[in-house]
Amino acid sequence: MKAPQVSVGILFEPKIEFTLHIPYLINGIVVEGKQSVLFQQGQIAWNNVLYDELLFIPTNTDTGSFELEDVTIGINFHWERKENQKFRGSLRIIVEDDKLTAINILPVEEYLTSVISSEMSANASLELLKAHAVISRSWLLAQIQKNKDLKSGKEQYSNQQINTDDEYIVWYDKEDHVNFDVCADDHCQRYQGITKASTSLVQQAVHQTEGEILTYNGRICDARFSKCCGGVLEEFNTCWEESSHPYLAKKRDSIDNENIPNLKVENLAVKWIKGSPEAFCNTTDKKILSQVLNNYDQETTDFYRWKTEYTQKELADLIYKNTQLDFGEIINLTPISRGVSGRLIKLKIEGTKRSRIIGKELEIRRVLSSSHLYSSAFIIEKEDIQNNIPQKFTFKGAGWGHGVGLCQIGAAVMGEKGFKYDSILLYYYINANIEKHY
Repeated sequence: MKAPQVSVGILFEPKIEFTLHIPYLINGIVVEGKQSVLFQQGQIAWNNVLYDELLFIPTNTDTGSFELEDVTIGINFHWERKENQKFRGSLRIIVEDDKLTAINILPVEEYLTSVISSEMSANASLELLKAHAVISRSWLLAQIQKNKDLKSGKEQYSNQQINTDDEYIVWYDKEDHVNFDVCADDHCQRYQGITKASTSLVQQAVHQTEGEILTYNGRICDARFSKCCGGVLEEFNTCWEESSHPYLAKKRDSIDNENIPNLKVENLAVKWIKGSPEAFCNTTDKKILSQVLNNYDQETTDFYRWKTEYTQKELADLIYKNTQLDFGEIINLTPISRGVSGRLIKLKIEGTKRSRIIGKELEIRRVLSSSHLYSSAFIIEKEDIQNNIPQKFTFKGAGWGHGVGLCQIGAAVMGEKGFKYDSILLYYYINANIEKHY
């Protein structure tokens, strides 16, 4: 098989400005330099002509690149910002939701070189980079295959939302994208084109694992990963649809992977989160952390165990802003159900005016933060209670991200301990296989 192409949604704005660094072809015409497109009358206005879509193809695929202005990175996260970004390959512009969408089309292996440099420090160990190349390739190809299966009717997707006065349960996944394979932000995989300089080590990692993927029972693994599991790997259905992936299952992030408390039980989850149990990802070693955390990620220093505090007004205002529902003063936040890592699946918000259960994990993190809480594996402590109304809430939590699949910080520690990339992969993806796909 030949390495496939991937289409990546980069920018979503009414106006998009970009620069073509070499001559590009569009409709048989050669163009170069600064360009500007505008959403107008349901179409794309470019050079005073309206189009349904535009496709710019480099005349030289080895040297062709373009730069997009004001690309938002870290969407809805604490370090959200805009920057100009450069990309190789083709540029497609389409209309979506009364805006324009800029899509980068390029070979999978070239995409992976950027993803590894964007998701990880380019100075990470070779074994860690090779492991990440395999999981990023596997995840991407699994999503592309899933989209094909959904379109052909071979696979059904369960995106049932519960939305009643008493309960709101929703999850967010890749299927949000219908006009391209993946987006460029953390919702999918962090991709910043050639803005993030790759090193020879990253290129070596991608080249040495070219075409390698994880499989389970003959299917490409949906190889999820997160920054820090907090000590125990979570199951797939805690975070997304109610389907089972045996390779994404409960496991201790430790050589001692047998000793796992039942973190679905509230008092055991409280004890676990309040403690600091040994785990691969329980590290403060800056050399190791710098392999996984880019500069803006290093703005976060506590993630294995973390703490966030809110006043009554701060929390009530936050919940109102994120739900558009007036709960009044917040009386209690009650855990309803947890996953195997202690992550909350359902949480009940009780206020003086109304109560409602929310879930799954990302919705809980979204509602209770101005960006996203680091994870939904947290406990709540109430303080300064006046007339049964707490005046202060302290959240104590574990981990960063959903905790499913490979734990990036845990894997970095394993790499430093001498584990090879295949051992790291088969540790986190239980009973999976590594196969050459192309």
